[in-house]
Amino acid sequence: MSTVLTVGVGADLLQQLREQHDGDVVTLAVDAPTSGGLMSLLGGGSEPLAVVLGPDVPLDRAFNLAGRVDVATTTSVIIVVADADPELWMAAMRAGVRDVLSPDASAADVSAVLERAAGLARARQEAAAAGQAEERPDHRVIVVASPKGGVGKTTVSTNLAVGLARSGEGSTVIVDLDVQFGDVASALAMAPEYTLPDTVHGAASNDPLVLKTFLGRHPSGLYVVAGSDSPAAGDAVTAEQVARLIDTLSREFRYVVIDTAPGLADHTLVALERATDLVLVSSMDVPGVRGMRKELNVLEELSLVPAGRHLVLNMADPAGALSMDDVTTTIGSPLDVVLPRSTAVPLSTNTGIPLLESEARDVVTRGLQTLLGRLLPEQAGAAQPSGSGLSGLLGRLKAGGR
Repeated sequence: MSTVLTVGVGADLLQQLREQHDGDVVTLAVDAPTSGGLMSLLGGGSEPLAVVLGPDVPLDRAFNLAGRVDVATTTSVIIVVADADPELWMAAMRAGVRDVLSPDASAADVSAVLERAAGLARARQEAAAAGQAEERPDHRVIVVASPKGGVGKTTVSTNLAVGLARSGEGSTVIVDLDVQFGDVASALAMAPEYTLPDTVHGAASNDPLVLKTFLGRHPSGLYVVAGSDSPAAGDAVTAEQVARLIDTLSREFRYVVIDTAPGLADHTLVALERATDLVLVSSMDVPGVRGMRKELNVLEELSLVPAGRHLVLNMADPAGALSMDDVTTTIGSPLDVVLPRSTAVPLSTNTGIPLLESEARDVVTRGLQTLLGRLLPEQAGAAQPSGSGLSGLLGRLKAGGR
């Protein structure tokens, strides 16, 4: 027999709830949430079907409480009693509220709300159980990393994400995990309403339906978790919250592309623990190449190099002091993709139009398409030797061609 808890509900509506609900209807004092009475009941092991917050509970307090209850329970549904309008509905859903009931609701309205609550509780219970099942093998978590900044990592990340979204192989989301100075949104010419911190708090942290309302949408069909508005807001995002976000997104999207901060911060490490693919990017200079070797060594020691490993040399220049042999000898491994220095890249960055969206024909775009091909199912399953497909490009680089 299920229970409905009510707080601050009027006498007439309370009577309707008692008549329409088969189980118990328990009334709590309005100060119960503040005193901890409601949360102690939720922690008792038997979750109520619904918690109904009436007009005597101010909306801001009700929304705050809804987020706490939604995180604390697996199946309980939060219902707010208010005169609904579209703006209230959106704010309520983002706070963790699952239904809105009019103060003068009829018996049929109350019955319908309780039926929806029962259905949603069952669905959440099934989803929680499904979350314990094994991960779907066709889903990919692609972490794009680099030992230092300024190597074009975000350019690679955004192009990969747009390419995957446009491929038609499945839904794709990109997460800007450079929590202090991420610029994925800028690279995609987007001005998102919500950012990374919004996705890891309240109901969005454990409900995929709410989480999706915080994602930006690029014209390519790509979903975007934009970087923080400020370094301070980004610093407030913990590694544990990032882990939960990635777990949720990896169940909802076929491809999760993660653009990380330079180096190996905690946020990057928890992402790598969940990665199916690592795209490691370096520029063609001594600090960058040595940094790639050091980062690979550390990740190998930590057993954090996934099966899909892709080494990318960006901004390659045959006129530089390093030769390609110098680079591969220092790294201790062949390169998978080489992207030459090109004027097409800054133009793409400044206009916010990724090269794989503009369908340009320059050599950098072709290199990005090669990298994309390594992640698409028809090619990812094929055994490709590292560095395959690079001989023609390397020859052009050595000859000074573009």
